[in-house]
Amino acid sequence: MTPPAQRIARVRPVTPAPSSAALDTNPHSGTAELPEQFFVASYATDFECAAGRTWTVVESPFPGSRANANSNHRQGWEPGTEVSEDSFTFLAPSVPANVLGMAHNTGQAGRDLPAQAFHKAATSVIGPGEAIELPAGIGLVEPEAELAVVVGRTAKNLTLNNARTAILGYTIGNDVTARNRQKSDELWLSAKSQDTFTPAGPWIVTGLDHADLPVGVVHNGTELPAASTADLGWKVDEILVYLTSFMTLHPGDLVLTGFPAASTGIRPGDTVTCRVGGIGELTNPVSAAS
Repeated sequence: MTPPAQRIARVRPVTPAPSSAALDTNPHSGTAELPEQFFVASYATDFECAAGRTWTVVESPFPGSRANANSNHRQGWEPGTEVSEDSFTFLAPSVPANVLGMAHNTGQAGRDLPAQAFHKAATSVIGPGEAIELPAGIGLVEPEAELAVVVGRTAKNLTLNNARTAILGYTIGNDVTARNRQKSDELWLSAKSQDTFTPAGPWIVTGLDHADLPVGVVHNGTELPAASTADLGWKVDEILVYLTSFMTLHPGDLVLTGFPAASTGIRPGDTVTCRVGGIGELTNPVSAAS
């Protein structure tokens, strides 16, 4: 029997921990004191109803991943405790070791080319509501709303028969891209890996049928022409088989699957919302980099 769909989010309490509780014994960055993070879950099918805005603190869905471990339990944040959305801030849904995307993955034209991936720096990942920062002189920058796979276990040499066993669930990724840099940088590193150029979130949805989900961008309140995950040339299982044929994926890694819809240039002062059916919306403001 297929388990019911579940949302899992990585969050930070609005109220800081007492100084004694803030000392983190799960040092995912090697420091003694770190900003808090907890994982929460919800089975509510209506995300906007009262039940959908109430979550339950859970153990990390990435066992063995130090970067994705819960902070020390404290009063009100023990596993099994119910917390409301006004008591926390959504973070990016995981702390990935790797962030990967698929090049030219739209329709048959993309499938007619060899599968090709690109790397995005993990330091480019930000959460919902955080600003996409545009450096001076960066030129044309466009958002790309994408279905993103959240890897749930260490995976290498996957096959089409077992690829989905490596998937924890799906989230929304915004593959922000500097088009001028994309033309001048064959590896796309400077086009894709600028700080803040990978917003992700707001949560992970498990048990999602991803075959035909609407995908699109809303720019300053104007909805741009949308498309569907059915328009992707290489499908999720095939992408994971391809990637793990030459590299190991780790719990919390993000795999962006491709952008089949319409986009537009962004500038400081704008607001960008990426939508993926069955998951929801990921909204980020745009600002000038300091």
